[in-house]
Amino acid sequence: MVSSSFPQSRVEQHSLDMGVSPSSFQWAIKPQQLLQRMQVKLEDILLGKQAEVKQVLVCMLAGGHLLLEDVPGVGKTMLATSIARLLGGQFHRIQFTSDLLPADIIGGMVLDRQDRGLVFRPGPIMANVVLGDELNRSSPRTQSALLEALEDRSVSIEGHSYALPEPFVFIATQNPLQYEGTHGLPEAQRDRFMMQLSLGYPSKKDEMSLLTQYAEGTRFQVSKLRPVMSDVEWMQMQKEIQYIYVHPSLIEYMADVAHATRTNVDCKLGLSPRALRDWLRAGQAFAYFEGRSFILPDDLLAQAVAVLSHRIELQGRANNSYSKEQFISKQLLDIPLAKMDNVGKGRGQR
Repeated sequence: MVSSSFPQSRVEQHSLDMGVSPSSFQWAIKPQQLLQRMQVKLEDILLGKQAEVKQVLVCMLAGGHLLLEDVPGVGKTMLATSIARLLGGQFHRIQFTSDLLPADIIGGMVLDRQDRGLVFRPGPIMANVVLGDELNRSSPRTQSALLEALEDRSVSIEGHSYALPEPFVFIATQNPLQYEGTHGLPEAQRDRFMMQLSLGYPSKKDEMSLLTQYAEGTRFQVSKLRPVMSDVEWMQMQKEIQYIYVHPSLIEYMADVAHATRTNVDCKLGLSPRALRDWLRAGQAFAYFEGRSFILPDDLLAQAVAVLSHRIELQGRANNSYSKEQFISKQLLDIPLAKMDNVGKGRGQR
């Protein structure tokens, strides 16, 4: 990570332009310490996945939704459940199956026998933390029921809109598409997930540690996890992230990357403006996690593949997760990054 200092006056002026002072909230414990506590607890549950755990926290801190794609049994559901317990609030789990209907997710109108009228019965999407397990086992019709919830944080029933609770985090897991009974997510739905991550198999050393914990009965139980912060503190963090300063040269660089994907002959579906917004927020969240009030180039580069690769479509048979990641990585290296005063160049340069 490149270390650098940014003129404090410009950061303060940026906060004033936003109309709110980032320091107006009184923290009993520094937010970075709270985030580190959550990170440590998740790393105790998911051994050997420090980098993945940090990206998960950055995604949620930025107000985004997370898509975990991997083979069965590597800890996707356990990670999502652990996050829900550490964040607190109301938690619902939706097990997606082929016969699941949209009303099973968002709810619907039911007859109230006392008043003899129709009343809204909330679905499981109405919670602070929602785990959508095996999302791609449901039909495209059911998957599309999530579009409004993920973007607008509301659901519409019979012409009426109902806001989702705040804060709201949706964590979805899915099996690779070659597995039996899976349906690919529509492009519009993939674009509503800030990040797509893969946990992968643990190393031999970490797997031996995991088996030893099970053999000795010392494995920490997810059910014993307790929240490390309040809903108010979590939402305050998300507000403060918006005051992280972004240099104009970085904004231009992000726009250049998006334009390159839209004009490249090997790419039939380029990055959307929503993708750039999420990339920006992820970079700000990463800087906030590190305790800085401004973004470095490496903050954006560290999040780029997880935020951008699942949103593009490549031509021909190369359209798979690995090829998409390679394509995005190449664009990041090929596009020049303008030099910025008092800020490191990025890409590991000093």
